[in-house]
Amino acid sequence: MNLSKREEHLWEELHEWRQAFFEYESTDLENTYDQWLDKAFSLLPENVQDQFLLKIDDWLFQLNSLLRGTKLQKEAAESILGVAKSMDEQVQSISDMRNMPVDQLTFLAEQQASKHRLYSLFQGGMTGSGQTLAISSDFVAMLVINLRAVQLIAMSFGYEVQSPKGLLETLKVYHVATMPERMKMFGWEDLMEDLQKNDQQFYYDTPARITELIWIDEPLKQLIKTAIILLFSKRKISGIPIFSVMIGAGVNYQTTRKVTRFALKYYQYKHLYEKSGGIV
Repeated sequence: MNLSKREEHLWEELHEWRQAFFEYESTDLENTYDQWLDKAFSLLPENVQDQFLLKIDDWLFQLNSLLRGTKLQKEAAESILGVAKSMDEQVQSISDMRNMPVDQLTFLAEQQASKHRLYSLFQGGMTGSGQTLAISSDFVAMLVINLRAVQLIAMSFGYEVQSPKGLLETLKVYHVATMPERMKMFGWEDLMEDLQKNDQQFYYDTPARITELIWIDEPLKQLIKTAIILLFSKRKISGIPIFSVMIGAGVNYQTTRKVTRFALKYYQYKHLYEKSGGIV
């Protein structure tokens, strides 16, 4: 199927966005950090490293799986489908949405992205207040917000997340979205390999592990954010720790902005790739 002029233009934009991953040049500080991280984990036996990363994989997959079955997620999917039906009367299911114009699908996905950025902003503000419960639950809350956002963006483009393939894909998209910029090209190539597989091949070729050592960068950032919040939460203006609230809200917002932007671009890419029969 041929792409429209608008879709061809979007495809060129996506190609330029993707190309930026391969042209990114690491700084000396980033290279030093990577070396330090490798040395730190090299002190552990290799089997311990593998087991640690596999445990993270399993935990994230279980969390992602639980999210798809929640009442809140089902209601959000019904809402997306309802809006899609109002745009196109021929749409009867999530998969039917793939026949809709990419701009309409992007509109639906951007609605979900905006909502979840606000959720992260609020969550970060609560964490910045210095309350023990908010701080202790911040990391898990951010995982839930961002994984849920990726699932709903996928559904906004007409992709079911109920199947093992769909569930695993959203988890991979989340992983790549949270990778450092210098590593995204490797994650992108992995996503492209999966995109070219049929369902059966995807099932049998599923890697034993998704999480790589470099992904630890994300939890470390959250840990540093928490340490800074604890440091400044006692400095209050009119009884409010404004500085720590701004840090918490700002960091969480930017994290979800990064995740949702990547997910939106990926599913735009996937939509156009499949619509063209993989020959764009």
